[in-house]
Amino acid sequence: MLKRFFKFLFKLVLWFIILSVGLVLVFRWVPVPLTPLMVIRYFEPDSPKIIKHEWVSISEISKDLQLAVICSEDQNFLNHNGFDYGAIKKAIDNNKKGKRLKGASTISQQTAKNVFLWPHRSWLRKGFEIYFTFLIELFWSKERIIEVYLNSIEMGNGIYGAELASQNWFKKKAIKLTKYEAAAIAAILPSPRKYKANPATTYIESRKVWIVRQMGYFGPLDFTKH
Repeated sequence: MLKRFFKFLFKLVLWFIILSVGLVLVFRWVPVPLTPLMVIRYFEPDSPKIIKHEWVSISEISKDLQLAVICSEDQNFLNHNGFDYGAIKKAIDNNKKGKRLKGASTISQQTAKNVFLWPHRSWLRKGFEIYFTFLIELFWSKERIIEVYLNSIEMGNGIYGAELASQNWFKKKAIKLTKYEAAAIAAILPSPRKYKANPATTYIESRKVWIVRQMGYFGPLDFTKH
């Protein structure tokens, strides 16, 4: 009986690995049509019962927006392997000191979570998040990761992806966003259903200024060097 159980468990794990790797490979080239978060949000009580999502290629997304989200969310994105160990250590130290709880999720981890997993925190989800982060870092380029990230994340109530967020907040295509408009969208990402990119509150305005300053320090975005 025990032998049969372990045989079943082995097959289950094997098929999970085959299917998950296959899915990651498919999304290396194919646009992500829908994410678990989109479905979950749709069925929530306060949902607008609409999913606004339009995939565009990375070439149709402003370089300023790409840079703004990197400077806002994960400034070591181009250099780490999916996990920012320095940020993790800093978050652990802050949490031990009783300071405001802070996470250390990279853009790669957020992409893995958004595309393949559910939003609610648990040790099980964190384990799967680590696994899928490893896979996308292994099979996708950094440019592909940021492309999927910018097309999949929540950028407003019922709004997903850079193209529709740009049209919703600034009435223009994502490729035409200015530096400050890009920074405004990046500024609301921690709580996109709570904050508005336009008109910006005092808090979002200050975040915009900080992000634009970081963009200046970062310099031009160049994926070919990584």
